[in-house]
Amino acid sequence: MTEYFISPSARALDAWRKAFSSAVVLGSAEQLPALAADDLVWVDVELDDWAGTVRSLTARGVRVVVVSALPADEQALRALDSGARGYCHAFAAAGLFHEVALVVRHGGLWVGPQLLARLITGLAPQLAQAPEAPAAPALDELSPREREVTIAVAEGLTNKQVALRLDISERTVKAHLAAVFDKLGVPDRLQLALLVSRVGAQAQA
Repeated sequence: MTEYFISPSARALDAWRKAFSSAVVLGSAEQLPALAADDLVWVDVELDDWAGTVRSLTARGVRVVVVSALPADEQALRALDSGARGYCHAFAAAGLFHEVALVVRHGGLWVGPQLLARLITGLAPQLAQAPEAPAAPALDELSPREREVTIAVAEGLTNKQVALRLDISERTVKAHLAAVFDKLGVPDRLQLALLVSRVGAQAQA
């Protein structure tokens, strides 16, 4: 399980090595070795034609996360449209890098809270009104604390913000989220937030 960062200048090398001590930093995608199934490739938008690189890698089944020193929603949407499974700040804290890697490795999609809220606002009405949309699973099977974490995440809060709101540790938040994902059958925060939105819409129907 290796983290490969593709960046011409390796501008965030210290942040990447702090998060992943064995991270491999390369100047181009052509330098990538044969990848294992659980390897992740992080592509810096500083790379020429970074979106094309993402499309090329994902077409081969590689899981890719895009990093940017100046994150922007439009750039994030372009990254996702190119096939990336995540998008985050190039100089993010180690804990955030770990969270992104965990979500993506488990088949989920990771985006920041602002874009998450934007995607929910744009997609939830269509999903709730779609005739073929299946009934959303109820949240009744969640524990009271799991429901609190779920609602906070659906609002777009980060794990740290959820921990502060509920006065619990980030590790506990992650444990609750893992249980919630398993019980509700969703792979990531976006799908969880959309599910919560659909539950609310169906309850009002």
